[in-house]
Amino acid sequence: MAALALLVVGAIAAPAAGAGTPRASLTDVEQDVMCVSCREPLAVAESPQAVAERNYVKQLIAQGLTKPQIEQALVAQYGPAVLGRPPAHGFNLTVYILPPAILAVGIAILAFTLPRWRRRSRPAAATPAAAGPKMNPSDARRLEDELNRYGG
Repeated sequence: MAALALLVVGAIAAPAAGAGTPRASLTDVEQDVMCVSCREPLAVAESPQAVAERNYVKQLIAQGLTKPQIEQALVAQYGPAVLGRPPAHGFNLTVYILPPAILAVGIAILAFTLPRWRRRSRPAAATPAAAGPKMNPSDARRLEDELNRYGG
């Protein structure tokens, strides 16, 4: 009788203990891993390799592994190329640091050069556009006559 009580209590307590860690789902894992043969996200890949990877993930989910544990198992099985995002350490850290750094440098360059360009363009815009060479009076009269004749 005591053994039966322990078995019932154990069956009830086991799901409650597992409730603290979220259970992985196939769709959740598929979004973050890649098919190693066709280099597409596993969610959209249709190759035989993708089917094999999906089956492997389903087996791991059936064993009750969490998403990080499944990802570790996939890396152990297929290598780091299976991850959709490279791990954020070592040389791979440049993938996460370089784009924001380039953006920050570009903004700094624009913040420095735009005011200088504006200062240069203001004196040029201040000069009147009609400040070209002076026309002699005979050419001016001829132009005026032509404009009057063809203009209306």
